Amino acid sequence: MLQIDTWKRVLIWATVVVGLILALPNAFYTRVETHNDALAAIEAGGDAAGLEAQVGMWPDWLPSGLVNLGLDLRGGAHLLAEVKVQDVYKARIQAMWPEIRDMLREERATIGTIRLQPGADEELRIRISEADQVERAASLVRGLARPVASLTGAGASDIAVSTEGDMVIVQLSDAEKLATDDRTVRQALEIIRNRIDEVGTREPTIQRQGAERILIQVPGVGSAAELKRIIGTTAQLTFQPVVTRTADENTNPGPGEQLVPSRDEQGQFYVLESAPVVTGEDLVDAQPSFDQNGRPAVTFRFDPSGARRFGDYTAENIGKPFAIVLDNEVISAPTIQDHIPGGSGIITGRFTLEESTELAVLLRAGALPAGLDFLEERTIGPELGADSIEAGKVATIVAFVAVLVFMALSYGLFGVFANVALIINIGLIFGLLSLIGATLTLPGIAGIVLTVGMAVDANVLVFERIREELKTAKGPARAIDLGYEKALSAIIDANITTFITAVILYAVGSGPVRGFAITLGLGILTSVFTAIFVTRLMVVIWFERRRPKTLEV
Repeated sequence: MLQIDTWKRVLIWATVVVGLILALPNAFYTRVETHNDALAAIEAGGDAAGLEAQVGMWPDWLPSGLVNLGLDLRGGAHLLAEVKVQDVYKARIQAMWPEIRDMLREERATIGTIRLQPGADEELRIRISEADQVERAASLVRGLARPVASLTGAGASDIAVSTEGDMVIVQLSDAEKLATDDRTVRQALEIIRNRIDEVGTREPTIQRQGAERILIQVPGVGSAAELKRIIGTTAQLTFQPVVTRTADENTNPGPGEQLVPSRDEQGQFYVLESAPVVTGEDLVDAQPSFDQNGRPAVTFRFDPSGARRFGDYTAENIGKPFAIVLDNEVISAPTIQDHIPGGSGIITGRFTLEESTELAVLLRAGALPAGLDFLEERTIGPELGADSIEAGKVATIVAFVAVLVFMALSYGLFGVFANVALIINIGLIFGLLSLIGATLTLPGIAGIVLTVGMAVDANVLVFERIREELKTAKGPARAIDLGYEKALSAIIDANITTFITAVILYAVGSGPVRGFAITLGLGILTSVFTAIFVTRLMVVIWFERRRPKTLEV
C-alpha cells in the first residue's frame, strides 16, 4: 500500500527544515561574516561596545556557520616553501659538544687533553693529545649514541664516529639525517599552521608536498609578502653565555664559540658560547608587555625543565652578561643581577608595540626548526575570485534551469515534484557544507553543478519504472508503490559506485581535488535522500488528497 507513517513524515520534513536553516546564512554571506568576525574580536579582548552594531547584523538564535570560500574564490596568497633541513644538522651536532666534552674530560688521565678543531658545519672534529688513545676516545663517544627514533632507521644509531690521525670526527648518521628531515618538515608544517591560526585567517591550506616542501594557501591575506612576513621568520630564541663584546666584525671566535651582531647597537658584536643554556623550545608562554619605563617588551615563561636550567645558570653566574639571541642577532645582553628561580623574565629592546605583539605570537607558536626558501609565490586578487564566483553562478543557474525545464516537460506534475526536491537538495548541500565548515573552491562548484545533473537520475529511474507498471494495468497507487520499490536497488547501486569514487578522490587527492570530492560526496547523499524520501512523500501527500484514477507521468 502507498503509505508513509506519521513519524517518518515528521522526521523527513524536520531534516529538510534543519538543512535549509543551516544553509540560510550563506544567503546573507557578508552580514553573517561581519557578525562572526565581531564575535571573534570580542572573544579576543576587543571593545564589545564598539562592535555591538556589527554583532547585531545577524540574530544570535540563528546558526551562523558559513561555507568558507577558497583561495580561488576569495583571493589571497599562495606560497611554496622548501625547508632548509641542512640547518638542523649543524644545530644538532653543535648541541652534542657540551655532553661529549664533559664525558671526555672525565677520561683526561687516559686520553689527555681535548680540543675542538674547526671543521665542516655538520661535524665535530676533536683533537686528542694522546694520539695512541684516539680509538678509546672514539669508543667513549660511540657510547653516547642513541637509537634512531623512526621506523626506517630501526636498529641504527644517531651518530657516526670515525677517527683521522689524532682526531675523533662525529657526524649524524645517514639514518638519523633521514629521520631528522622528516621530523623537521613535520615540525615546520605544524608551526606554520599555528602561526597562521594565531592571526585569525580562515581555512588555510597547509600541506606537505614531496620530501622537503610545504604548500601554503591562505584566503583573505592581502599579499604573498604579508604571508611571508608571518611565517618566514624562524623566531629561533636562545639564551647564551657571553664570552666578550667587540666592535671588530673580523674577530675570530674560538672553537665552540660564535660571533653574533647586536640588533640595536650599530657596529657592536658579541662572542658567545655556541651551546645555549635554554632555547625557545623551552618556552610555554610569551605575551606582549611593557618594561618599567613603559616601553614595549615581551614577557616569557619557561617549562619546568627550562626554568630549572635557567635558574641554575643565573645562580652560578651572578654579575656576568647573558645574551638573548633572536634569529642570530643579540637583542639584549643584560648582566645577571640575582638568581632568577621562577623561570620567567622579560625581553626588552627597541620594539614598537606591533613588533612586540608579533614577536610574542611567533614565540608562542614556536620557532621554525629551519629556514625556508620560497620557491613560488603568488598573490591572487579578490577581483579574480569575484569573476570565478560569477562564472560558477552562471554555470550552476544554466544547469539548474535546464534540468528543471527538462523534468517539467518530460514528467509533468511528477517532474515538478522532482524539481522541488532538486531545490531542496541544493539547500541541503550548502547546509552540510556549512555544518562541517568545508571550503568551497572552483572544483567544488563543479561538483555542485555535476550534482544538479545527477540529482534527478534517481527520480528518472522511479518515474520510468512507474510508467512501466502502469502499462501492466495496475492501479495508480500500486504502480507508484512498485515504481519506488523496484527502482530502489538500481538507485542505491548507481550512487554507491559514484560515492566510492568520491571517497577515493578525497583519500588520494589534495587541494582542489578534495574540494570536488567533498561536494560530490555530499551531493550524492542529499540526492538519494531527496529522491527516495522527499519526492516520494510529496507524491504520497498529493495522491492522498486527489485520489486520481489515472496517472500522467
